[in-house]
Amino acid sequence: MVAEGARRRVVVEVCNARNLMPKDGQGTACAYAVVDFDGQRRRTATRPRDLNPQWGERLEFLVHDPDAMASETLELNLYNDKKAIAATGSGRRGGTFLGKVKVAGASFAKAGDEALVYYPLEKRSVFSQIKGEIGLKIWFVDDPPPPPPAAPAAEEKGADAAAADKKEAPAEGKEGKAPDAAAAAAAPPPSPSKKDLAIAGIAGDLEIRPQSAAEKSMAASGASASYDLVDRVPYLFVRLLKAKRHGGGQPLYAQLAIGTHAVRTRAATAADEWDLVFAFHKDSLTDTSLEVTVHEEAKKPAKEGEPVPADAHLGFVSFDLQEVPKRSPPDSALAPQWYTLEGHGSEDGAAACDVMLAVWVGTQVDEAFQEAWHSDSGGYLVHTRSKAYLSPKLWYLRLSVIQAQDLRLPSPPDAKVKQCGPMFPELYVKAQLGAQVFKTGRVPLGSAAAGTSNPSWNEDLLFVAAEPFDPFLTVAVEDVFSGQAVGQARVPLSTVHRRADDRVEPPSRWLNLCGDEARPYAGRVHVRVCLEGGYHVLDEAANVASDVRAASKHLSKPPVGMLEVGVRGAANLVPMKIAKDGASGSTDAYVVLKYGPKWARTRTILDQFNPRWNEQYAWDVFDPCTVLTIAVFDNVRYKAAGGDTPAKDSRIGKLRVRLSTLDTNRVYTNTFPLTAVHPVGVRKVGELELAIRFTCPSWLTLMQAYGSPLLPRMHYVKPLGPAQQDVLRHTAMRIVSGRLARSEPPLGPEVVQYLLDTDTHSWSMRRSKANWFRVVGCLSHVATAVRWAHRVRTWAHPPTTVLVHALLVAVVLCPEMILPTVCLYLFLVLLWRYRARPRQPAGMDPRLSHVDSVSPDELDEEFDGLPSCRPADVVRMRYDRLRAVAGRAQTLLGDVAAQGERVEALLSWRDPRATGVFAVVCLLAALVLYAVPFKVLLLGMGFYYLRHPRFRGDMPSAGFNFFRRLPSLSDRVL
Repeated sequence: MVAEGARRRVVVEVCNARNLMPKDGQGTACAYAVVDFDGQRRRTATRPRDLNPQWGERLEFLVHDPDAMASETLELNLYNDKKAIAATGSGRRGGTFLGKVKVAGASFAKAGDEALVYYPLEKRSVFSQIKGEIGLKIWFVDDPPPPPPAAPAAEEKGADAAAADKKEAPAEGKEGKAPDAAAAAAAPPPSPSKKDLAIAGIAGDLEIRPQSAAEKSMAASGASASYDLVDRVPYLFVRLLKAKRHGGGQPLYAQLAIGTHAVRTRAATAADEWDLVFAFHKDSLTDTSLEVTVHEEAKKPAKEGEPVPADAHLGFVSFDLQEVPKRSPPDSALAPQWYTLEGHGSEDGAAACDVMLAVWVGTQVDEAFQEAWHSDSGGYLVHTRSKAYLSPKLWYLRLSVIQAQDLRLPSPPDAKVKQCGPMFPELYVKAQLGAQVFKTGRVPLGSAAAGTSNPSWNEDLLFVAAEPFDPFLTVAVEDVFSGQAVGQARVPLSTVHRRADDRVEPPSRWLNLCGDEARPYAGRVHVRVCLEGGYHVLDEAANVASDVRAASKHLSKPPVGMLEVGVRGAANLVPMKIAKDGASGSTDAYVVLKYGPKWARTRTILDQFNPRWNEQYAWDVFDPCTVLTIAVFDNVRYKAAGGDTPAKDSRIGKLRVRLSTLDTNRVYTNTFPLTAVHPVGVRKVGELELAIRFTCPSWLTLMQAYGSPLLPRMHYVKPLGPAQQDVLRHTAMRIVSGRLARSEPPLGPEVVQYLLDTDTHSWSMRRSKANWFRVVGCLSHVATAVRWAHRVRTWAHPPTTVLVHALLVAVVLCPEMILPTVCLYLFLVLLWRYRARPRQPAGMDPRLSHVDSVSPDELDEEFDGLPSCRPADVVRMRYDRLRAVAGRAQTLLGDVAAQGERVEALLSWRDPRATGVFAVVCLLAALVLYAVPFKVLLLGMGFYYLRHPRFRGDMPSAGFNFFRRLPSLSDRVL
């Protein structure tokens, strides 16, 4: 927040551009930039005839509303200067577009944290020819408020002073305006309005740009949800602020009662406040009056064993629910009032206590709904409240270990020297960030002296760092054989360089190693440390990612739309908590939604198999090809809160919705089945009713997102290996689950890991079958085409075969019609299938997951952890089964390899006779192809392939037999 009276300025430093598109007809361009922000426009100078212009100009903009800066968008347009072209006497007249860049206001850095970021130039339309990138530095500065003007001192002047003033009056008459001018110069200028800025302008080039529909929609995304996707449910809200006791100093607490509903607040002293809001589902109330009573906690007995006195009842206040006022935003909030309690007073007849509260009827739209303690969630229970969480911002920390110098190795133990003789040290570098430990490879030093050994590694170690960062990165050099550390150093993460791409090389540094007391200086190590902001740190499986933005906010782009999800309710949930007698059960369900870094958790509705939440949440969407994950859990923690044994919430079910399968600006209200896989089997555990809407104001912006890379640029120019990325992803999962578990109420690790799919890569016979049949399903279209061709060539349906002959003649005689015909055919097929498109978002597919054909032992194996905790005979049986499956896969891989080796055998003369025959056939084919026209050859080959069955034999062809007889390398495998 900006202090009152302070002003905020946004500074844009246009540094340079690279690889611009030539636009002047001479292979160059005269580029200048026009920057628009908050209704203001600035322009840089023109750099004539340069495809890599350098500006280095700073443009300043005044922010009229600092709180709304995040919703603004800075737009830079690059043009070719027509005046500069005309001055040279060549080229075309008229300015031409060179590209544009849009930067969201939320990505602006504070002064001192700015960095040079190269933005790729975007097209203005689909047909624009644009290339290149432009380097910008953008930051904002908060100017302090001006000091208040000093009050003039009122002094009485005597006659002498008046005379002196009169004598000096002529001199003041000549210079009387100077002090006023100086004061006017010293006073801060008033903040100009947009109208004043539009009139004044900057070199006549200032204009007020109206907000686009996308910007207005994105600006409203942070506002409270309108709750138009769920049912408006009336609630009775009671805001308890504080109580005032006339005498007495014990803590007070209040109790609210409406029929069978009773809720108690915490105890608070007179100097403290409750400041609590309670919400009662109005349709579930069993009485027509609300009673609020205040109690005073009794003093604890001075001695152990004495009876504990009862709490003192200070009085009550009652409200008729028929007379409670109704409120609906944007109405102002109802102010709390003091109410005098009845039913108990002091000896002199005065009231014993007053309570300040407010009572009204509202819906979920009310601002108090999110902070209220709900009656259907157990009242004043922390672990049952609704809550929104944010994942910590994750970065990759890259440590490049270059070399070490002037190492002073510790003396090895005498026992090892006697046992192993003289040892040559092998050194490696170990780095630690929090619980993450990585090591470089070993570097042998031979018999070199310790003082002159300079080992070199040139290896990169990658860590996952979460904001707020750990204070230090520890770097140590250790010896393998002696097991001792040569020395270690610590790097404060607050001093680490941050970069957004690979164009800027981070500075290197020398770290002095500290050894033991005998070696306070143990040498130094040369490293390069930087925080990689150009990567997106994956904390979930890549195929179900919900966010693909880079870590650096300088690379963030404005959102393309908004996702709104209304959690309406669930039905037919199974009992998750079974009573000891086994005759009854209960379920305390809540829903967790995860999209991007934001997690949303609904309140827990206690002991309901058909709970109705009617809560709505919204997210900004930056990429349409992302996935929303929703899961339902049974709350176990609230009963075990404060206990010694940590409880874990039970899974009920999960589903995912891919945003690219949703139509924009349409509301989907659907009921999704919940299917759970347990070690004992698979069963349907209920249904979840959701309302989903994906809003996108600009169709063109959405289509441009499909053509952009899925991941940030660094993933392609400096990619990470699959194994390394998998390790980093699991590390990020542990960091996120650890941070969210420390929230209040905590989001348990079992909840986070279930939504992030931590067990995706674990072995499962069921998942292996599902993936195998997915591959078979993809290849089924090819198999269908092969079967159709076989039916055509065998004349199973003669009219079809005749039509194929005619099509073959047309294709051979008019080959230029092949591609247009294929494209038109695909278009007609897609048009025909449009009628059968999915009309509702699809949830989890039990048939695709092969949950019906799985055996109990395979399910038990799927839920078995690492290492296995099953008996030895069970593990041996599963191992034998896995060997059988792997044997079939091994045979399949061998057959595929044999086909490729037979092709290589044709050219390697492994079988001299076969290769000789192939050489003669190649020579004859060359003569035939030279002598016979190509179209005639194609017709002949096509007619021969489609010949009637009476002209073909039952045995395989000679060419097929020849290929099968070629040698492979399978006979040489041991």
